Amino acid sequence: MRFELPESTGRHPVGSTELHLVDSARRDPWVAGKDRELMVSIWYPARRAERHPRQPYMPPGVARSVDESGSFGLAGPGQVDWAGVRTEAAATAPADDGEDRPVVLYSPGLKTSRTLGTSTAAELASRGYVVVTVDHTYEAPAVEFPQGRVELQKPMSGIEGLKKAVDTRVRDTRFVLGQLALLHSGRNPDAEGRRLPKCLGKTLNLKRIGMFGHSGGGATAAETMRVDRRIDAGVNMDGTLQYNDSEFLPVARSGLHRPFMLMGKADQTHLNKPSWRSFWDRSTGWKRDLSLEDGSHFSYTDAQSFVPALDEHLDVPAALREQYIGTVDPERSTAAQRAFITAFFDQHLRGRPQDLLNGPSPAHPEVRFID
Repeated sequence: MRFELPESTGRHPVGSTELHLVDSARRDPWVAGKDRELMVSIWYPARRAERHPRQPYMPPGVARSVDESGSFGLAGPGQVDWAGVRTEAAATAPADDGEDRPVVLYSPGLKTSRTLGTSTAAELASRGYVVVTVDHTYEAPAVEFPQGRVELQKPMSGIEGLKKAVDTRVRDTRFVLGQLALLHSGRNPDAEGRRLPKCLGKTLNLKRIGMFGHSGGGATAAETMRVDRRIDAGVNMDGTLQYNDSEFLPVARSGLHRPFMLMGKADQTHLNKPSWRSFWDRSTGWKRDLSLEDGSHFSYTDAQSFVPALDEHLDVPAALREQYIGTVDPERSTAAQRAFITAFFDQHLRGRPQDLLNGPSPAHPEVRFID
């Protein structure tokens, strides 16, 4: 079986491309003797989408790995055609260079893939943003590089492993920002020198940068903002800010002085999670804490789209479905997240005040403001 992601709602057609980035100044922390290398996807407003194939949801090697490992515990091998799923994005379509675009980075959850943030990335691109989704190699389950090379996850455990992962993610993010500056300057940072979509680099406005992430990616957004002033505003979607019960990430102990939005669920707010409380109390910039009350941890990923589709065809056990995406209506959850995330970046990267961010909305009763 296959599934479809929800179509984006903005006025721009969406384009997409990939970059293979190599940090020759940094050795990989997980594999001895190698330079650090990453794969990123760029989602952007396209000038036109016709005559361009739709971007695959997953590269074939990643799709094969997901299938062989049991499709996130939701299906058996061969039951889901991950390789056949297509996004709405036009692969390598020319970028719409009518104006420069704010740039937003996305970091996925710990030990998960950048592909799980595709729906939100495409939505933001349709609203006029350039979105860069990042895989953290050897932590993600599988990352496919050019010529079909697939690098798999390496063992990671304990607090020291978590600290190493967070530190690596922050360094990855800062490196990607540097590569985007090269792209904006007219250079091609792709390690193979593959052809880039026309006008892509010139559309980037690197004076207006945001970041969002799910779980460990949300923690990455906050921690990177702590050490890198280039990121102007961030969103943490249900990511803890502590290594264990007693040790918090540095950003939870210091807070931030720039706009930041926490998006959690009933059991993860600044009122009931110590690291979020510490972060909230010490942050002096604009801030909000929003709770998707009936959601679950993976409600903040594409799981809210593919779990119901798999359930319809493969009869996913109710308890497993609820574990992934809670009991919130997936379509309403998608609409709410798109509305609040777009409003946040519109206000803080584009300077357009948004009433939606000022209090509870009757259009999105699933979202509770945590005071």
